Amino acid sequence: MYTSDPADASRNGLDRTVQLGQWTLQIIKRSDHAKGFVVLPRRWVVERTFAWLGRCRRLSKDYEKTIASAEAWIFVAHLHVLTRRVARYCYPS
Repeated sequence: MYTSDPADASRNGLDRTVQLGQWTLQIIKRSDHAKGFVVLPRRWVVERTFAWLGRCRRLSKDYEKTIASAEAWIFVAHLHVLTRRVARYCYPS
């Protein structure tokens, strides 16, 4: 569950670092004194990736019945982003 209240985040145990294999996941909470929009470290990477995936109609809702199917569609969406990015550099403008 996502919460925007910093006090709720610390009570729910969301203010911590988790080791997942070779990856370290650090959950960043918003400052208690922040008002309005504040850029949080590296959060833009996640938001940008979700925006790219949101362009895929199939991923806009939870249509898939299995996790494997959902993972496959995420892979297809990322392939779409990658091929469009590579195609930009194949033809001179």
